[in-house]
Parts: sequence; structure tokens; C-alpha cells
Amino acid sequence: MTRIYFDNAATTSLDPEVLDAMMPYLTEKFGNPSSVYSYGRETKMAIENARKQVAKILHVTPGEIFFTSGGTESSNTAINAAVRDLGCKHIITSPIEHHATLHSAEVLAKEKNLKLSFVKLDGMGHVDLAHLEELLRNSEEKTLVTLMHANNELGNLLDVKAVGALCAKHNAIFHCDMVQTIGHYPVDLSQLNVHFASAAGHKFHGPKGVGILYVNANIQIAPMINGGAQERNMRAGTENLYGIVGFAKALELAMDKMESDSTYVLELKHYMLHKLQTNFDNITSNGDTLGNSLYTVLNISFPKTDKSELLLFNLDMAGICVSGGSACSSGTTSVSHVIKALYNGRSQDMVPIRFSFSKHNTKEEIDAVIDQLKEMM
Repeated sequence: MTRIYFDNAATTSLDPEVLDAMMPYLTEKFGNPSSVYSYGRETKMAIENARKQVAKILHVTPGEIFFTSGGTESSNTAINAAVRDLGCKHIITSPIEHHATLHSAEVLAKEKNLKLSFVKLDGMGHVDLAHLEELLRNSEEKTLVTLMHANNELGNLLDVKAVGALCAKHNAIFHCDMVQTIGHYPVDLSQLNVHFASAAGHKFHGPKGVGILYVNANIQIAPMINGGAQERNMRAGTENLYGIVGFAKALELAMDKMESDSTYVLELKHYMLHKLQTNFDNITSNGDTLGNSLYTVLNISFPKTDKSELLLFNLDMAGICVSGGSACSSGTTSVSHVIKALYNGRSQDMVPIRFSFSKHNTKEEIDAVIDQLKEMM
């Protein structure tokens, strides 16, 4: 059976050029970067060159880039550091954030007796900036705003510059989950009032298990993990050497080919939407699909019937990989918290499916999926 993979927002395939860049550090260049002899020095140099490369692409200094195990660790670290080290006693987030943010905020609010506020969404699922400003203006405590650049289920894009300006105006700390956008858009962190930003390599054809946390040089936080001097005393533990090399190479390739790849992938998204609307009645697109939205993600709801309830299962049996929400929530059969928040809980009569595309997908694959859906419905 030939498989069709339309779940690139969950993870992407490893680019062969990235694997080539990683291979020397999986084989002969195996030294511990903390060792003082030549094996260690060459791997330490590889990590620092990767850091410089990432920093250059994001328009920041190398000292502001810390390598982590991925987006979840980066977001957890930022949110915890804002409370522990920067004195934030009020967290503002949205109800459609990734669980790495939502659960961290909820746990901290309960454990530390913090105030936790949720900014309202408009009808399309965008953050209501007027309500955000109202929350900031009325906040009596040092505040952390933690909002994602692109929603991983809907694709909706946040106006990061506007949010950063509001945070600057009200002296708030701003963490932005950029897991779905770094590697897909040109991001210039030097032009944004962002204190923390998270990214993950496997979202743009890099390796799994590696990410970054950007920490603005104007703030000081305590070590993320104690017990060693790695990552400039900030994150103890032997570094994920080949992952770090792969992250930097994947980001370089993604940016080099971003214009052509993004144009191609957006065409696939529009083609898929057109084919769905042409062949199926009463479907609904979730989020700002054709507006201010991530070009890789298309979220569609089918009317709930005995047949559509089994769509994810039947598509999988046909070798078609899609999702009903975040990959981090797979295994659950209920409608995701994002869709529930978008429809204020009125989501019981729909079956949402997220299609997410990459440069490796084709219109022929879309046609094959449409044919399968017609048989299933």
C-alpha cells in the first residue's frame, strides 16, 4: 500500500541533506563536546557554529540561542522562568494554545497561586487584541503573555509585532511559541518585542528531539537544568550533537527555499480546499483559512454521521495520514480543545480533520484522498 502523508504539522520527514550533515557526528565525530581533547573540541565547534548559524537567520546574537529537546521543553522553560525568575504573577494566554503552554500555565497558576486569564477570540479564532490590551491595562501584577505565532490546528497567525508592542506598553513579558512558523517564514526577532521564543527542528524537515529557546539578552533567568556547564551553564547534560547540527542545517535549507516552497505548498492547500468544497456538501473550514493563516494547514469539519465518525480510522486503513488535532493529543477521540474553543463548545455535530502539507506532497495525492473520501462518505 502506498501511503499518503498529510500530517506535516505534526512532524515532517528528514531532509536527505540534513541527514548528510548529521552523519559525521553519528559516526567518526563522536566526541563529548565538554572534553578538552581534539574529539571534544571539534564537536564543541560544531555546536557553536550551529548556534551562530541559527542566530544569524533569526537576526539575534548567538548568546540568545539555547538548544533544547524541542518546543515543549522550550515553552515550559520560558513560562516557568517568567514566574520563577522574572516575578510574573499573572499569566495571560488563549484557550487554543498548545498543551505545552496551557498545561504549564494551569499547573503554575495552581501551584503558585497565580492569576490566569484567557484572552477572547474573534469569530475566526484570532486573538482579540482589544481584549488583550484590556487584560494588560487592568493587570495589577507583573504579567506574562504567552501566545503562539501560528495555531497548530487551525493555522491562524498572530500579529506578533502588535502583541509585542502591547506588552512593551504595559511592561509585560512576552513568550511566543513559534514552533509552526520558524522554518516556514522569515522571522526577525530583533524587530519584535519578544522575550522568549520556542522552535522545533522536526517541523521543517529537521531531526526530532531538538529545538531552541530564544532568550532576549535584556533578561536574566536561572539555569533550566542543573548539574553541568553545558549551554553556557544554562542547560546541564551532554548536548544532542547531531540533532543540533541537523537543526541548523534544516533551518538553513528551509530559508534558502522558503519562497518557492511556500508558494507551492499554498497552491496545494487551495487546491485541496477547492476539491473538498466541490465534492462534499455542508463542510466547514475552521479558522481563517484563506486569510491570515499558515500556508501548510487546512482544517475542515465534516457533518457528523455514522460514516464520518470513522473517517480518521478509515483514512488510516487506506494508508492516508491525517489528524483530528494536535499530534500531542493523539489517542483521544473527542473534539480537540481548539475546536471546542473556536465554537464555544458547540462542536458535537462535526468531525474536524486537519490536512497539513509539505513540499513533498502533490496534487495527485490530493486527488487520491478526495477519491477515498467520496467512497467513505
